[in-house]
Amino acid sequence: MTVHPIEAQSMRIVGDRVDLSPLGPGARAVIERVIHASADLEYAQTMVVGEEAVAAGVRALRAGAAVVTDVEMVRHGLLGGAGRCYLGEAPGSPTLTRSAEGIRIAASHHPNGAIVVVGCAPTALAEVVHLARAGRFGPALVIGLPVGFVGAAEAKAALRASGLAAITNIGAKGGSAVAAAAFNAMAKMARMADEH
Repeated sequence: MTVHPIEAQSMRIVGDRVDLSPLGPGARAVIERVIHASADLEYAQTMVVGEEAVAAGVRALRAGAAVVTDVEMVRHGLLGGAGRCYLGEAPGSPTLTRSAEGIRIAASHHPNGAIVVVGCAPTALAEVVHLARAGRFGPALVIGLPVGFVGAAEAKAALRASGLAAITNIGAKGGSAVAAAAFNAMAKMARMADEH
């Protein structure tokens, strides 16, 4: 796989500025890509990425798992045109945000084995956890990196406590580019595994 010179230089800079060598290769690749996408070295301390979660994501991708996102901006950032966003099908509800409704629709279409990528809406991540606890959604992996001062840190904490295979961070930071970057790191790993 050819790496653009700007990307290679950026990754060298990340390597010079933060030591990720104590991490396993999967976690290191995800966190490097998140830092590369955000230019925020704090993610080296705040990301919560286990090798098992990365392996689950790579396995799911290699098996052709559905990929669902909370918003179109996340979907557009995913490599290879992966992903489906159901936000546009959400009719509007007095009790749920449209992004949470979109996750309900996604769960009805892909109840088991999907990869869920949340980069914008804390309510979407909270709905993933709620549906999983209710036995209505069994994702293979949840990338939970919504951004915001209202509900983001709490939704991520709930994800970490849920027992779901997850990639997330601690705190309010996140966003569409960061969530897509975490997914793309695994997509590259899956592609490399398929090539060998």
